[in-house]
Amino acid sequence: MAKARRKVSQGLGDTIEKITEATGIDKVVKFIAGDDCGCDERKEKLNKLFPYNKPNCLIEDDYNYLTNFFKENPNQITPLVQRDLAGIYLRVFKIHLESSNCPSCWRDYISQLQKIYNEYASI
Repeated sequence: MAKARRKVSQGLGDTIEKITEATGIDKVVKFIAGDDCGCDERKEKLNKLFPYNKPNCLIEDDYNYLTNFFKENPNQITPLVQRDLAGIYLRVFKIHLESSNCPSCWRDYISQLQKIYNEYASI
């Protein structure tokens, strides 16, 4: 017998749905409230409010930029390089970074970009 493939949760609403199905709570709610208990609307709203972020793909220019950046492995990051890396970070993670002199912050951002870059480099 084939194993059922579980749908990957898109957000908090999907995770809550899986928990209520696994525990049987969904059946109790439908028994009490009927088939239209509002669960689907709540699930969609929670998914939109609390999505699980999936990174976007690197575009070719970003990949080439990161190739050069990681090859050079600079000890200091100039404001211009910060701007470029912040642009790539925004496209990939959909998070806007402010210019900063915080070395540990940039180390974390660059580490996250390197994980994505390494996925491409390993192909």
